[in-house]
Order: sequence, then structure tokens, then C-alpha cells
Amino acid sequence: MTNFILVPGMWLGAWAWDAVAEPLRRDGHTVTAVTLGGLAERAAEAGTATLESHIADVVAAAGGHDEVTLVGHSYGGLPVRGAADRLAGRVRRVVYVDSGPVPDGVAQADFSPGDGTAAAGDVPPPSFDPADDPAMFAGLEGRSGWILERATPHPRGSVVQPLRLRSAEQPPTDLVCSTFTKETVDGMIAAGHPFFAGLDRRHYRVRELPTGHWPMFSRPDDLAALLAGA
Repeated sequence: MTNFILVPGMWLGAWAWDAVAEPLRRDGHTVTAVTLGGLAERAAEAGTATLESHIADVVAAAGGHDEVTLVGHSYGGLPVRGAADRLAGRVRRVVYVDSGPVPDGVAQADFSPGDGTAAAGDVPPPSFDPADDPAMFAGLEGRSGWILERATPHPRGSVVQPLRLRSAEQPPTDLVCSTFTKETVDGMIAAGHPFFAGLDRRHYRVRELPTGHWPMFSRPDDLAALLAGA
């Protein structure tokens, strides 16, 4: 059985993984879903949250376990990459869900300067409404309001701070692509796209789960099955 550490992307807390964690636990896996500082029930910490503090949150969630599988969705891929660096040989595998292992020196704001990450103040959540972006919000029909009620602004300090790594070494890696096809991701890797520029190309797999950018809401059972199969 696997010890999963599930890390959400921007605006979300541990609650975002509920529908994925349930089938994994039912199958005997150990699951720890993480709420990063400054979000959800930890919203009061927004003023002090940074990427480094989020990395520390993931490391703390791993506790004293010798073998963990880290799962990072979207922005969550950055603190997961940093935690894999700090935990070194204690990580069995890393799974990036619509994300990737960015290289040293990259910040979340480098990928999305037009969505408010470059402005002052914390980053407000999007609408999650498929009518506004049918590709990104695919599968969220009828759930947009429920998600938005629980979403919180994302701490600006964590999106502007660059990732700092101590080593280029990485554990075996799975890339779960939802808004991109495997063919597109393979092409991005070959071209050295920043999403995957930090990828260790010796031990990785690309796996498709076609849906919008939030498969933990739109296809939770399929995502759980994919993680269990990793």
C-alpha cells in the first residue's frame, strides 16, 4: 500500500481532495491531504505564506515516513518539487497533476503574469464556470458555485517567490495531463518548455486523464484509480 501526500493548487485546501482520498483509503492506502498556509482553514496565515513555507508544509505532512508518494496539482507542483528535494530518498514517486517539475529559479508568477499574480495583494480565485473557459473548467458544470464558496484568495508571497533546489536529483515521476494530450506534453518536454524543464528524463511517464484543469472535481474516481496504479 502507498502513503500518499496530496497537495492542492491555488485557492484550494485539503477539502479539494475529499472525493479522491475516499476511494484510496477504501483500498487500504494512507492518505494525507494538505492545506497549505494561507488557504482554507489556514487563511489567517496568508500574510506570512511563501513558497518556502508551503514546501515546509509538505515536508511536515510526510512526517517520519520513509516512503511517500507526493501528488501536486497545478501550483501544488512547486511545493511538491521543493519537498521532494528536501526529503530526498524518502520519496518513492512524485505525481504532477496538470503540472510539472519546474527548474530551480522559477516562480508560479512566471507562468501566469496576466491572471493577477503580478499585481499587489493576494490572488483572487477564478469563477470555475465552464461558460467562462470551457477547456480549463470542463467537468465543473453545476459545481462552480460550490467550489467558489470554499475557495480562498491565494497568498501572493507564494506565487512570486522562486523555487530554490539543492539538487537536480529526482524520484520516478508521473505526469498526469488533463488539459493537454500526451502528444502535446511529449512535444513540450522535447522542446524544453518551462513546465517540464526540470524533468529528469530517465524515470518518467506521461498519463492522460482528459477533462478540465481540476480532475479531483470532474473525474475524482478516475484520478484515484490512476494514482493507485502509479
